Amino acid sequence: MLGDLMGMMGKLKEAREKVAETKERLKTVTLQEVSEDGAVTIVVSASREIREIHIDDALLNDKEQLTDYLVITLNRALDKAGKIHDTELAAVAKEGMPNIPGLDALL
Repeated sequence: MLGDLMGMMGKLKEAREKVAETKERLKTVTLQEVSEDGAVTIVVSASREIREIHIDDALLNDKEQLTDYLVITLNRALDKAGKIHDTELAAVAKEGMPNIPGLDALL
């Protein structure tokens, strides 16, 4: 019984370490989102950090349109980054979890 508990504790520690490593790796994974007409390009990391914003000069004269483009394109980029982030972390966490009966039903 004590051995099983120690084994589970070891697995949980490994899982925490893998999650931390995955979070660091996700900082280096980037994706790009471009507005439909290519006027705005956003580059974000999978850890949801904005890395670059490119704006077509034509948008600089229309503050309202520029704002709309930025909001829409940023939201799409961050949504994609969030999905990658959450999927990667969930896979690592599930892989590292000890085999506890009934746990799969909760996840």
